[in-house]
Amino acid sequence: MVDPSGGEPPEWLTVCRAGTPDVPGASVLAGATTRTRPALFAALAEALALPAHLGSTWDALADVLRDRLDAGPLTLLIDDAGQLLADEPAGQYALLLAVLGNLAATAAHPLRVVLHDASPS
Repeated sequence: MVDPSGGEPPEWLTVCRAGTPDVPGASVLAGATTRTRPALFAALAEALALPAHLGSTWDALADVLRDRLDAGPLTLLIDDAGQLLADEPAGQYALLLAVLGNLAATAAHPLRVVLHDASPS
């Protein structure tokens, strides 16, 4: 997770506040389409061609992303990331980072997440 005390983000997470990052091969999500958990799950399912049985829980998301990471590395670029889960309670954002961090630490292939313009909304 991002260190709330202002420390550096973990190796799997990049936060870009200026300029457009050049991230070849990244699956791109628009922050405006990820303001709620169901919208985030739908955007991920579409961008990554995740299976229909994705479900609606963080555990279900972790399972399908782990399956995806079994096939090869994955890079996610979230533009306007300040909108990511903006319509959800603050704890949901922390849960997403925890899920992604766990996957990055334990998956068969690397996970990289780039949050572009990640100022809180």
